[in-house]
Amino acid sequence: MALPAVHRRSKADVQPLPKRDAILRAAIDVFADRGYFNAQVADVARAAGVAAGTVYLYFRSKDDLLVSIFERSMRVALEEGRQVLERTRDPRERLRQFARLHLGRLGRDRNLAIVFQVELRQSTKFMERFSSTLLRDYLGLIRDAIADGQRDGAFRDDVKPTVAAKVLFGALDEMATNWILSKRRYALEPEADAVLDLFVNGVAAGPKGRGR
Repeated sequence: MALPAVHRRSKADVQPLPKRDAILRAAIDVFADRGYFNAQVADVARAAGVAAGTVYLYFRSKDDLLVSIFERSMRVALEEGRQVLERTRDPRERLRQFARLHLGRLGRDRNLAIVFQVELRQSTKFMERFSSTLLRDYLGLIRDAIADGQRDGAFRDDVKPTVAAKVLFGALDEMATNWILSKRRYALEPEADAVLDLFVNGVAAGPKGRGR
């Protein structure tokens, strides 16, 4: 299935970035536009306005560019996620805010969403590496929020927090993938509310003794 047109930012909308960040930004846009396997380092250099040799001063290879996009984005996501989860004690609200943050981040940057939802998943090697590092920590934030809700009695305690976290992440992940593939234009972040309504009603504590 062909992807929708890649979002192209006008020069007037772009603020100057440090050279490493500018190269990463260019890589996101080029990978989203051409596809990771079809893109060349020279394409990234051209989009960043630097010589190809300059890219290699900051990144070892095209693979390193993709890994760096993932790692930088996930570190930002982890920090923002921790801040969101620290702002409230209500377990349902914590998950709702986390879900809106997740979809909002991708919804504001269509090219980054394409790289995350499509290009990063073309290689088993990348997926294995990513699933065992920062993504595990990211899922851990959801898991911990669910576990806290179980201890408070807000969520049923016969569900493993890790399984529930994967279910919620999977639902959000599918919403993001559908968004980039859809020909219809709509805001992604508000979709989090419907996901959370379905998810929370599935894990909410029922009458005493139910599900035991």
